Amino acid sequence: MARHDDEEILDSPTGWVAEHIRTYVETAGRKGHIYQGVPTLLLSTRGRRSGTLRRTALIYGQDSDRYLVVASNGGSADHPAWYLNLSADPGVVVQVGADTFTARARSATPEEKPELWRKMAEIFPTYDSYQAKATRDIPVVIIERT
Repeated sequence: MARHDDEEILDSPTGWVAEHIRTYVETAGRKGHIYQGVPTLLLSTRGRRSGTLRRTALIYGQDSDRYLVVASNGGSADHPAWYLNLSADPGVVVQVGADTFTARARSATPEEKPELWRKMAEIFPTYDSYQAKATRDIPVVIIERT
């Protein structure tokens, strides 16, 4: 996905997430990067059906120079829309603090996932309870700067 600074980006329709995004963007991450004690980034994906850029805020971790996010969707039965979008088009735009960059996103392989899951569960232990109640394998997504 090419970055289009003049293209409209639709923020999450969930009220508190949209407010978090707005604060994050308006302050270049000075407010919102750390949210309720955990680090967050903004992820923009291209809608797989609409073609529209869509942005959400996600808890992240790091593995060397890679960023990690979890497609937990609160442990629901369905993958989150952002995950379905990046599965269709792995080109994403990411904002971490004031730094905005293009990247490629992919699901961790079965070999990579256990260690990366552990890192993410250390940051946000609730991921373990989400996986326990989910009827699907919750993906860990690796984001690499392009």
